Amino acid sequence: MRIGEMVRRTGVSERLLRYYEEQSLLAPARLPSGYRVYSDADVDTVRRIRALLSAGLPTATIAQVLPCVRYDGPTLAPVCSDLVAELRRERGRITEAIKDLQASQEMLDTVIAAGPTDADADADAASRGPLPGR
Repeated sequence: MRIGEMVRRTGVSERLLRYYEEQSLLAPARLPSGYRVYSDADVDTVRRIRALLSAGLPTATIAQVLPCVRYDGPTLAPVCSDLVAELRRERGRITEAIKDLQASQEMLDTVIAAGPTDADADADAASRGPLPGR
């Protein structure tokens, strides 16, 4: 199938399909004219890529993981013995990122709480009158 059909079947833009190819995640066949030709297996590969991206994995990790996962019913399942350890490391990385974001959120909440309330800001704006030119 050509790239337009691949876009229709996967919901992934042409630009992303080309990016996946640049990242060695996808390797469509090429016609002598240079046009890409995708197979049904490529549709499955794109779906696995999208699932792994949704799980928070960067494309460099997906390139390593992709050959070692398959669909087992509605979910991806590892088929290489060392993959689970790699996935646990990635989960740890994501957990740390979440903790950092939560700390940032708490700091922002503290700053916001120290500021004026919405009612204070509304009263202050009303006391200044209309903005010039309005």
